[in-house]
Amino acid sequence: MDTEASMLPSTTPRSRALATEAVHAGRDDLAALGLHAPPIDLSTTYPSYDSRGEAERIDAFATTGARLDGPPVYARLDNPTTARFETALARLEGTASAVSFASGMAALTAVLLARASMGLRHVVAVRPLYGCSDHLLGAGLLGTEVTWTDPAGIAGAIRPDTGLVMVETPANPTLAEVDIRAVAYSCGSVPLLVDNTFATPVLQRPVEHGARIVLHSATKYLGGHGDVMGGVVACDEEFAARLRQVRFATGGVLHPMAGYLLLRGLSTLPVRVRAASTSAAELSRRLTADPRIARVHYPKVGGAMVSFEVYGDPHRVISAVRLITPAVSLGSVDTLIQHPASISHRIVDEGDRQAAGVGDRLLRMSVGLEDVEDLWADLCQALSDPPARTAAGTVPEWLPTGR
Repeated sequence: MDTEASMLPSTTPRSRALATEAVHAGRDDLAALGLHAPPIDLSTTYPSYDSRGEAERIDAFATTGARLDGPPVYARLDNPTTARFETALARLEGTASAVSFASGMAALTAVLLARASMGLRHVVAVRPLYGCSDHLLGAGLLGTEVTWTDPAGIAGAIRPDTGLVMVETPANPTLAEVDIRAVAYSCGSVPLLVDNTFATPVLQRPVEHGARIVLHSATKYLGGHGDVMGGVVACDEEFAARLRQVRFATGGVLHPMAGYLLLRGLSTLPVRVRAASTSAAELSRRLTADPRIARVHYPKVGGAMVSFEVYGDPHRVISAVRLITPAVSLGSVDTLIQHPASISHRIVDEGDRQAAGVGDRLLRMSVGLEDVEDLWADLCQALSDPPARTAAGTVPEWLPTGR
């Protein structure tokens, strides 16, 4: 049984290059175990003949939230395979610990619950955020209260019961950026959470600029192949311990197979992000010069995401792509495109959505690893394609029939 992974040191000083860490972090003990590929532990429970000892260990977890010493007890407490992924991600983000969850939204939920359990239910947040993150904060589903502000207003929005300041940079879907260091200064003693899903630790490490909590929808670039769902929070060990207690109580655990796939995804993360970013930057340049495009959004930090506003009907572009996949999500090896106002940010109030820059003509594209010339050819034909017609020869009613 692979019990060693739960004892891997997540606080190992980072003296190796990011690309090296991406390949080796979380796997440092494999050679000593006589293994090359990380093992997958699918057990949900583990045998123990020392019930008194188990009781003591469970009591210790209930008190401290620290990872259990010795073999696992139950999969909701810990799992050796997912622990390897957590160790690796913490090393890449430069934090002492990381805690994984079943999805990015489960990870954000755990953060909010952990702060609320300390009587800190107020959140200060900067739009835009991912649509479901916006909804979770604003709808009060977890008993939280949110104050929306711009970066300059953060310090003035903080109250005695503020438990968190949240930003996403580059933001979904406009790719707007904030100065993490300046925002962290404005937070004072309140923890700053940065959603780093779009940039990944390849392009920025928020803790180096003063953030204390880093959130990832691991479903995206960390997995990288569109076949695994997960979330992860990188932070100090004190907060990680509380997150583990919330995870145990709520059950939002990452499946071991997902943990294995995410660990495997990390090994190629730098190569994938840099290759896709090169193509995205070139597509951004070409779109900027295209008379059919009203505006292009591409972040200074770089990355594989490009958003652009069209003069024509954005739904027509979605229906006309052939190589590019019209689908939600992002960060896969293939290129995806979607209309945020219809899908990822549909749940956000229209007025708030528009005020955050998520207009009705905005398209968001996650650039993959295809050849850039093939992607450009598909974009060009989709932007030029005439309105599709039904079998009866009429234009579908969702398409504009006027000028």
